[in-house]
Amino acid sequence: MNSDSNGISRDRLHVTVIQAGQASLDYWKDMWNARELLYFLTWRDLLVRYKQTFVGTTWVLIRPLLTLMIFSIVFGRLAGLPSNGAPYSLLVFAGMLPWFFFATAVSDCTMSLSTNGALVGKIYFPRLIAPFSSILVCLVDYLVSCVLIVFVMIWTGTMPSLRLLVLPVLTLWVAGLAMGIGIWCAALTVRYRDFRHLVPFLLQLGIYVSPVGYSATIVPERWRFAYSLNPMVGIIDGYRWALLGNEFLAYLPGVLLSALMTVVMTVTGIFYFRSCEKTFVDFL
Repeated sequence: MNSDSNGISRDRLHVTVIQAGQASLDYWKDMWNARELLYFLTWRDLLVRYKQTFVGTTWVLIRPLLTLMIFSIVFGRLAGLPSNGAPYSLLVFAGMLPWFFFATAVSDCTMSLSTNGALVGKIYFPRLIAPFSSILVCLVDYLVSCVLIVFVMIWTGTMPSLRLLVLPVLTLWVAGLAMGIGIWCAALTVRYRDFRHLVPFLLQLGIYVSPVGYSATIVPERWRFAYSLNPMVGIIDGYRWALLGNEFLAYLPGVLLSALMTVVMTVTGIFYFRSCEKTFVDFL
């Protein structure tokens, strides 16, 4: 048995080189093996989000209720925007539900790597776990706020239908879009810090250019395709179809375009994130 000058057996020396999962299969195996870390980060963020708050998780319900009240007064009564015969409060809530989930998830994903910078610099794990844990935290908040659907429908006297069974599919749709855009922004924010200011600004504008406080049917027909380039338009139309009826799914090409953009953003986001992953430590 050979030994070096320090008396350490050379036959027992092993060198492990970590290259952030070059092979696609190896990377997803690493993701699965690190699932306990995913659970830990998700649980930690849930605890931190509501730690030392006066009303705790009730904020998940207070936020959409206050926004619903403001939008109903400003857009429904003062501006007098049409609601196609549907209760205006339910119309607004059907737009707010996916939008808040999307906006919060994108915002948290954008900062996920910076927030976990110390962890990223110390140990190896698939970096996609950081933004994915942010999505799971926002998903928990979203599921809690979904309870309000029942109360808003009772308050407005709207009878539920079997279309509500489509809501889990719509939820996965919003999560996929938020994940795709979020990991793009997370990777870009590591290198270009301007994105930590740009993303919140764009999300603030997005609630007005998305049909949250109004129906997309008020957009002139000749502008509907261009308007549908915003992928949240098709998603919100889908939610309103599930909650209110067929008249809110009048522009099918917009829904198909939104679904296509969701797939494109998610696939390209994963590829771009993976291509930058090995350099994250250098910028954090």
